[in-house]
Amino acid sequence: MNLGDYAKGNELFRTYFKKNKESLLDLVKSGQSPKALFIGCSDSRVIPDLMLQTNPGDLFVIRNVGNFVPPYKPDEDFHATASGIEYAVSILKVQEVIICGHTHCGACKALYEPLEDPSLIHTKKWLELGEGAKKSAILSLGTNAPQNELLRLTEKLSVINQIDNILTYPSVKKRFEEGSLHVHGWCYDIETGKIEYYNAESYEFLPLKELVEN
Repeated sequence: MNLGDYAKGNELFRTYFKKNKESLLDLVKSGQSPKALFIGCSDSRVIPDLMLQTNPGDLFVIRNVGNFVPPYKPDEDFHATASGIEYAVSILKVQEVIICGHTHCGACKALYEPLEDPSLIHTKKWLELGEGAKKSAILSLGTNAPQNELLRLTEKLSVINQIDNILTYPSVKKRFEEGSLHVHGWCYDIETGKIEYYNAESYEFLPLKELVEN
């Protein structure tokens, strides 16, 4: 796509805007009150609103490389992701937090392919947030496991690790323990469009559709 294509796309969106003007302007007048915080990957193939068929105002979205959540360290690091989490949980009072990983994740793949480019200094530091998942995957499957299996497991283990990380935030932990905030781990399959959720009781990822069926 070129800039002209984006302009055409915006014209199409304006048609949608006109048809839904009342509800969209209500979001301006009343402000946003999303029910969920969605933390996903910046990967261009992962489109939260398209995947879930949500409307404007439904999701507060944070996207970054690898859908990582830096642990709570206010005196050490400054992260846009951390700021977004605090805003969603403490100001917007979201009721759900969804941390969504995906298959064929470039960030998880990069954990197994050391970056030599000196210009990627920030990327190298950021990828450290995925090292725990990599080590756990290797420990589980062994160093000689097929790369495809290692990557798929790493992607899921990373989601679980990010759940642990977000619970280090005092505001998140407080509301989670009170029961006013629920934290979910999902994995989106970019080859099928299906989503699996992490079941903390059985320690496995299960089809998201089962939640609807039950």
